[in-house]
Amino acid sequence: MAEDEAKDIPVVEDDADARRAEVKARMAKETALTKKKKGFMTPARKSKLRMLLRKKAAEELKKEEAKRKEERRRIVGERCGKEKPIENIPDDGLRTIVQEYYNHILACEDAKYDLEMKLMVNDFTIVDLTNKVTDLRGRFVKPTLKKVAKFEDKFAQLNKKAAEFKFKSELDQTL
Repeated sequence: MAEDEAKDIPVVEDDADARRAEVKARMAKETALTKKKKGFMTPARKSKLRMLLRKKAAEELKKEEAKRKEERRRIVGERCGKEKPIENIPDDGLRTIVQEYYNHILACEDAKYDLEMKLMVNDFTIVDLTNKVTDLRGRFVKPTLKKVAKFEDKFAQLNKKAAEFKFKSELDQTL
């Protein structure tokens, strides 16, 4: 029996070693799964990419700004015409140039006036339609009142009293 007991003890130790090895292997496997793998984008690559994107965006902004300026110059050139040289031109030539500029200004002011009138008509139409809609709904919108300073009211009352006093004094003088 002593021999059987001696045989059982090493088996238990071998079994414990096997369990320990199994636990270590399982834990190593779990840590390998949970451990994050380094991605393709390292911090250095990210910063370099950001820098390149900023440069590209700055270039695009400059191009867009230049495009806007060129478009503005083109539109101003279309609307105002090209600058006419006035050096070494006789008086009659200057008069014709000034007359052309004057006619152009008149045409621009005429167009501006027409647009302003159209805007006023549109505003009036909008207000009228808004009032009609509020009438249909049955709601009355109180109109906004203009603010009047109290000082002006007092001044008007004083002027009225002064006029009455002046009238009374004139009546007294005539009698």
